[in-house]
Amino acid sequence: MVQVAMIGIVVALLALQLKAVKSDYTMYVILGGSLLIFFLSIEKLQLILEIIKQIEKYLSVNQMYLTTLMKMVGVTYISEFAANICRDTGNSSTASQIEVFAKLMILSISAPIILALIETLNEFLA
Repeated sequence: MVQVAMIGIVVALLALQLKAVKSDYTMYVILGGSLLIFFLSIEKLQLILEIIKQIEKYLSVNQMYLTTLMKMVGVTYISEFAANICRDTGNSSTASQIEVFAKLMILSISAPIILALIETLNEFLA
């Protein structure tokens, strides 16, 4: 966490300095720092995925549920990253569209689980 915080601080200070001198390069510095943090985050997501696979061995949970959960986390993380980059560049309408698409994507990914839940409730009530 300290490493990511330091990267963020350095990027912010460098962008602040470049904004006064050459504002065109500010966005490139911010994008580069954001991508660096993004790839560091992916390493942590891989660790979490391995832990979830170990948990799956101990619990009798349908693999579809855990796979769906990981897909939803991935969609959320990628959409937040892309939307924030768009906002930083002044494209808030594009950021909003990315967020709307991400919400629809999460809904479509989770639809089989919602359907299974409704079927289970129907069996209990019948």
